[in-house]
Amino acid sequence: MRIFLTGATGYIGGAVLDALLRAGHDVTALVRNNEKARRVAKRGGHPVVGNLAEPESFRGAAEAQDGYIHAAYDTRSGRGPAIEQAALDTIIAAARRPRTGGSNASPKRFIIYTSGVWILGRKPEPADESAPIDPIALASFRPAHEQMVLDAGGDHLRTMVVRPGVVYGGGDGMVGDIFKSAANGLVRVVGDGNNHWSLVYDRDLADLYARLAGREDASGVYHANDEGDERINDIVDAIKPYLPVKPDVRHVPIDEAQKKMGPYADALALDQVVRSPRARALGWTPTLHSVAGNAARLLEEWRASRN
Repeated sequence: MRIFLTGATGYIGGAVLDALLRAGHDVTALVRNNEKARRVAKRGGHPVVGNLAEPESFRGAAEAQDGYIHAAYDTRSGRGPAIEQAALDTIIAAARRPRTGGSNASPKRFIIYTSGVWILGRKPEPADESAPIDPIALASFRPAHEQMVLDAGGDHLRTMVVRPGVVYGGGDGMVGDIFKSAANGLVRVVGDGNNHWSLVYDRDLADLYARLAGREDASGVYHANDEGDERINDIVDAIKPYLPVKPDVRHVPIDEAQKKMGPYADALALDQVVRSPRARALGWTPTLHSVAGNAARLLEEWRASRN
């Protein structure tokens, strides 16, 4: 299948690119520059140099595809939500274009939009895909974009939303930040550290995207998390034995963290217990179910990514 992917050199998108290629798909990836294009080509994708903020730079490439996975987000310009909306407009228009040759036969085209569990807000009790949403500030634009994608679905287009938990694996993300801080000798934990993060291993998450791309019966919202229900304190304690020097841990009051970090502090302190029954009903089973239980392995992955 011909699939158009945004964010192919990012944390989530990079793992998705590899999973799609392993599944035999032909992937066209939007990248910002020639250096990123070389990285995508080396892995087996077909890079298109363009800019998410300039839809005309990728409109032509998008109109030649059968599937669309949006895994990019502009965090640098301060216009992320507006840029994403314009990009989604372009992707939806491409996906809904008339079929040539007078045939509307299967397979349907598809769109997968990457949202996130922060759209749920505080969820100390298990929350599945049917749970009401209460987005934190950083995710306040997500409900409209989720609905925009879902509403675009029809007889010849299936649309999906994936809400990943906090992604771990490799050297990036919030868990990677904990590893880095611990290696440097001081971990700052926002709040008392007894809040739960909804977590998912990057390769497991990517497998869900590939599975959704290949399933004609897949549509709607899918949570993606390992259901380990881990507290931040559990993660920090688990990595201590694998460090040369035991790090200090400082618990930062939420109001102090908000002054220094803005709304990101609320994300770090969020307490969420999330379930993914719709993804599991498709046969998706995470290979890793715990950061703490795989601390040694994940710490080695993080170290390897630094080299």
